[in-house]
This record gives sequence, structure tokens and C-alpha cells, in this order.
Amino acid sequence: MRDVMVFVFALSAACCLGVGFVFQQNAAQRAPMSDFLSLRLLLDLARMPRWLAGIALMVCGMGLGAAALSWGEVSLVDPLMATNLLFAMALSRWQTKQPLGRSGWGGLWLLAGGVAAFVLAGRPHGGATVTDPLRHWLVVGVMVGTALLLAAVSKRVRMSTEAALLAVAAGLLYGLQDALTRVSGGRFAHGGWAELVTGWQPYAVLALGVTALVMVQSAFETAPLRMSLPALTAAQPLAGIACGVGFMGDRLRTTPGALAWEVAGLVAIVCGIVLIGRHPAMPSGTPRPRPVHDLQPR
Repeated sequence: MRDVMVFVFALSAACCLGVGFVFQQNAAQRAPMSDFLSLRLLLDLARMPRWLAGIALMVCGMGLGAAALSWGEVSLVDPLMATNLLFAMALSRWQTKQPLGRSGWGGLWLLAGGVAAFVLAGRPHGGATVTDPLRHWLVVGVMVGTALLLAAVSKRVRMSTEAALLAVAAGLLYGLQDALTRVSGGRFAHGGWAELVTGWQPYAVLALGVTALVMVQSAFETAPLRMSLPALTAAQPLAGIACGVGFMGDRLRTTPGALAWEVAGLVAIVCGIVLIGRHPAMPSGTPRPRPVHDLQPR
């Protein structure tokens, strides 16, 4: 029953996130480029009903994801939530009337098969929580540091690459956010509100969420969805698995055969995400020129 609930909540979350991302990108394409990587971008987008609908769906998806995380391990939930791209693809295909074709079906089966292979081979399960603070902060530091480095580098590359780098950065932060959401849920279950609000984790979850949201909307603003959503969708489960194993105490099977299937599953997930993201049915949007001051030599 527990595993069934994890699957139901995680896939429901993926549905909300996938549809929400399409709505958000449709709106972000109309935002002024002068707000790139700024909190002002969120204020401008908040005036657009379509973006608000996308955010409402994303919040709903995050709530369902948090429920899934309360039942299952990050290493199980995040790969399941990577299927959000399938739901984004379904909506985009309905909007554009594009047939799936070989690449669409190939990406679909690679993504679904990769998730199934990883879950069945790895059999993610809980273990003793890692108590070594050095290991804990090392994983957190690597995730946050890599995300900030990618955001800084993104300003110096062409816009299509910029969107992908920002999406990877946001995916890393969302994966870390998932892990800290589970930690926060554990604190609440153990000691109620008093223990929850006295820990740093819920505040980190909020800060990571806002920072990742600005990065995602900036990526959506600068390039077509196919340039950003695959990178976001691929980075989040990989980061979640790293955090789950790194400091959450998640356990995966480590026999040679199981490891081979786990690696093959993760590779298939990434390949499937790339194929689906590049399908003609995904919204292409309208290329946005970079502001003049961003074109000046740095």
C-alpha cells in the first residue's frame, strides 16, 4: 500500500508540474528581458493569468511531491517525478497537433523504461540517516555551488546554451529542495511545529524554491521550452538521488547486475528526456533578443 501511495502521489505531482511548466513558459516569453535573473521578473509575471495558473499547478505538484516524499525515499520519488515531461509533451502535442513519430515514441519509451529499470533494479529503500555533518554540508555545498557557478557562466554564453545551463542549475536546487523537504517532514513528524520551525531546513527549502523559480523563469524567458525543460527534468532526479544517498541514508542495491541496470536506467531517462524535449510538438516560442547592455564586452 505504501509503494502504491508513493507512485500515485509522485505521478500526480509530475502531471501538475508538466502542465504548469508549459503554462509558465508561454507567459515568460512575454516578460521583459530587462528582468532577466531578477526578482522583478516574478512581479511582472504575476500580472499574467496564464503564469499564475502555471504556478498554482506547480505549487500543487510540489505539495503532492512532498506527500510522496513523506512515504518514500528521494531516490524513488524524484525519478518518478521526472515523468513530468511526458505530461508537458501531451499538452504540447494537443496544442500543436503534431504526431509523436519515431523520436516521440522513442523518447517516451526510453523515459518510462529508464524509470522502471532504475526503480526495479535499485529498489530504493531507507536506511540509517547519515549523521556526519561534514558529509551533509559537502553534498549541500556542491549542489548550491555548482548551481550558482552555472548561473554565473550562463551570462557569458549564447542564449540557447544559457537557458540549458540555468535549467540545470534550477534542477540541482530542486533536487536538493526535495531532500530537505523530506528532512523537514521528518522533523515535523518527530516533534511537531516546534521542532520544524527551529530547524534551518524549512527556511532553506523556501530560499531554494525562490532562487530556482527565478532561474527557471529566466530560462523560459530566453529560449524555447525544448532548450530548458529537458535539462531541468534530467538534473532534478540526478541531484535528488545524490542527496538521498549522500546524506539522507537512502540505499540502492549494489550488486554488479543491479548497478549496471541502475546506470542503464539513468542513461535511458536522460536520453528519453532529450528526445522528448527536442520533439517538434514542444513549444518553440519566439526567440528573444538579449538586451543591448548584455551584448557589451564584459
